[in-house]
Amino acid sequence: MATIEGRNQRHRPHTATPPAEATVPAPRTNGETIPTTAGAAGAGPARYAWAAARIAIGWVFLWAFLDKLVGFGFATPAAKAWINGGSPTTGFLKGTADHTLGGLFTTLAGQPWVDWLFMTGLLGIGTALTLGVGMRIAAATGTLLLLMMWAAELPLTTNPFMDEHIVYAIVLTGLAFTGAGTTLGLGTQWAATPLVRRFPILK
Repeated sequence: MATIEGRNQRHRPHTATPPAEATVPAPRTNGETIPTTAGAAGAGPARYAWAAARIAIGWVFLWAFLDKLVGFGFATPAAKAWINGGSPTTGFLKGTADHTLGGLFTTLAGQPWVDWLFMTGLLGIGTALTLGVGMRIAAATGTLLLLMMWAAELPLTTNPFMDEHIVYAIVLTGLAFTGAGTTLGLGTQWAATPLVRRFPILK
């Protein structure tokens, strides 16, 4: 057996070993690797799909902020715009009175600190997602905001538990985990700044 094996080894045609795939080392900060565009959110079309999802959801948050601020007449008429003295939270939260947690959310409706917190969240989350920076914090705060809005509408009328708020929250989590801010965004440059190197949570 050993002789046959040895003979086979001697007469086996030589095949070239395929070269190892070239890789570009990613810079490291604080012990963490900054994802590069080539390695972020998968490869090829996948990373552009994640980037498109990031920008689209970012626009959803930004548009909600702008419409409630100025009153373009889509969800908020001009007379009820924030700059005209309206409350960006009153309409939605007052409408939850008949829901399971209505007693809690209606008490928050129209309070100045709630309005400021809500509008700041919409602006910050929308800007971060659109630019591809601060994805971890944007995903965490965005998910929290979406879950609160989901809870305010319980029980749901079209599904036992699933609605667009949950879907958006799941996508936000995926965006943060895949480093989607590095494609069609400023995620790579943002991660290389001294501030983010010192506090990686700001990625």
